[in-house]
Amino acid sequence: MSQSTESAYQYIIASTGEDLGREGLLKTPTRAAKAFGYLTQGYHQNLEELVNGAVFPTDNREAVMVKNIEFYSLCEHHMLPFMGVAHVAYLPEGQVIGLSKIARIVDMFARRLQIQETLSQQIAQSIMEVTGARGCAVVMDATHMCMSMRGVSKQQASTRSKAMLGEYASDQALRAEFLAEVPKHLP
Repeated sequence: MSQSTESAYQYIIASTGEDLGREGLLKTPTRAAKAFGYLTQGYHQNLEELVNGAVFPTDNREAVMVKNIEFYSLCEHHMLPFMGVAHVAYLPEGQVIGLSKIARIVDMFARRLQIQETLSQQIAQSIMEVTGARGCAVVMDATHMCMSMRGVSKQQASTRSKAMLGEYASDQALRAEFLAEVPKHLP
């Protein structure tokens, strides 16, 4: 992370009235800048490099689903964490993507300043783009620290967002089948 990010953290910490010379805080701006770099590394990744050719031919036309993909992101409104699980399914049209690449796509978009609703859509669109799938469905369940730690302070609140593309958007039976497979609560 850049020196300017470290300087920004020094400024933020000092603005609280804390003593930056205090032993416990001596390296905090550096550590915070590195952590922020990690939490926003998705800006330095792209879909093509991430997938790295891991798309394979198939005759299967049935849904492929990966459930309970953990993710961690930062809310673009407060820069506070939100975290949870993503459930992703797609309908192959002649090719499938390596399963680990689905989790990597979730992480790439989650590691950006983000809102959950957009995150769900970006994942679905990317799976469609990479695989040429007939449809993609994403459900994300998350808890948001901006609701738990501040503001309304509701620690038990969770948020579900959905993105349904292609046949998942147009075929209600297919959509219902997917949603029936998605766990009802955060794990």
